[in-house]
Amino acid sequence: MKTYAGVFRNSVALLAVSLAPLAALADLGPAKTVASGLWNPRGINFAPNGDLYVAEAGKGGPGPCVPSPIPANGNRCYGETGAITLIVPNEASPADGFRRVVTGLPSLVLGNGTVEGGASDVAFLGTAPYVTLGLGGNPSVRQQLGFKAGLLGTLLQATPGGQYKVVADIAGTEATANPDGALVDSNPYSVLVQPGRRIVADAGANALFAAPPNRDASVFASQLLGPNVTQTVPTSVVEGPDGAIYVGLLTGAPFVPGTAKVLRVASDGSSIETYADGFTTIIDIAFDADGALYVLQVLKGGFPPAPPGKLVRQCPDGSRSVLLDGLVFPGGVAIGPDGAAYITNRGVTPNGEVLRLPLTPCP
Repeated sequence: MKTYAGVFRNSVALLAVSLAPLAALADLGPAKTVASGLWNPRGINFAPNGDLYVAEAGKGGPGPCVPSPIPANGNRCYGETGAITLIVPNEASPADGFRRVVTGLPSLVLGNGTVEGGASDVAFLGTAPYVTLGLGGNPSVRQQLGFKAGLLGTLLQATPGGQYKVVADIAGTEATANPDGALVDSNPYSVLVQPGRRIVADAGANALFAAPPNRDASVFASQLLGPNVTQTVPTSVVEGPDGAIYVGLLTGAPFVPGTAKVLRVASDGSSIETYADGFTTIIDIAFDADGALYVLQVLKGGFPPAPPGKLVRQCPDGSRSVLLDGLVFPGGVAIGPDGAAYITNRGVTPNGEVLRLPLTPCP
């Protein structure tokens, strides 16, 4: 079990059977729920016009069903229940705080409700959202599933009217290139859209893939930590204030606290260095307008892994603080034009939510 596609799915399965007692895990303090009732929300991002979008991985469906790559997890079943969703914050009535604009995306879910494949991130260049669809396994499994299963493991470009097209087959690139030379395993999890290219973090392949317009994707960077003895994989990719590419890493089993890092990758891929370390189970990262780094930690670490997750901020002077604790499987973080942090929470339940956390400037 070499990658996030296996290890993290297994940790999610451990969480999904015991979420009910976690309803009152912690008081989220100043964070307010502005949307609820989401189906396994993951990545979150703002469009240039200020609209807020979330990738919903979906809740699977009746099948076809195929065995999970983790035998103990049983079968995962196919359905077209994923979505890209516009958030219309409504603290008074969070259940009314969203509208699905792209629907019918493929979703793979275990019998206990745990997602193993589906929409995982959304990002923008202009008004059109780009969407990664996780797969978690060998792309050959797509042939055994439903009509839209070929979308799993790809990068889509959508329109405001809800249409979409495949712009890169990331899983197909992993099958051809397999940059780490191990089992073919693809799980596109995060995307950065830049003029002339899209950079996709594939947590299954342990690689970043570059997808220029009208050309096949290629390997941009792989084996980000060299020999990968702890199954450390990229789960998030963003552009930093200096124009470089920043990558959040989820450290695999046994999920040792304090061992996750944020890497700085030169914009041309020529160098990779550690930018910040000492984190735990990173699932997403973001920068604010002043250059502060926000790190979303999905679990507290240790084995077996378990909530709570945290939002941590590192200010430009290097000082660090926990802004929000008590999160239950958070999936994404974005800093809004209003200066607040927006976080997807309860990402392994069909009642996921978006939280808004007011922020104060770094000291």
